[in-house]
Amino acid sequence: MLCRLGLKSCAYDAKKPARMLTLIQRDDCALCDDAWEILHAAGVRDFESQFIDGDAELESRYGDRIPVLSDDSGRELDWPFSADTLRAWLALSAPESARS
Repeated sequence: MLCRLGLKSCAYDAKKPARMLTLIQRDDCALCDDAWEILHAAGVRDFESQFIDGDAELESRYGDRIPVLSDDSGRELDWPFSADTLRAWLALSAPESARS
């Protein structure tokens, strides 16, 4: 099976998150609200939010890129993303034991 990203498998079990996820966002951000909805549509319920408002370093790094989803390995998924793209990205980042 090939996914939009050309992966061999897009299997991602949202019930067993392989990595800690963080949604980097701003307060009062409509796109960030859309990202929340997509995370839920993809079955992702366990993630943290990091707000960049008032943090000069984070604002410099992320600025107009938000929302950005990151995992604990440092990988980042920039907006825009769909539920399908998100699932594929998560499957790609999952350890072998979580891909079966």
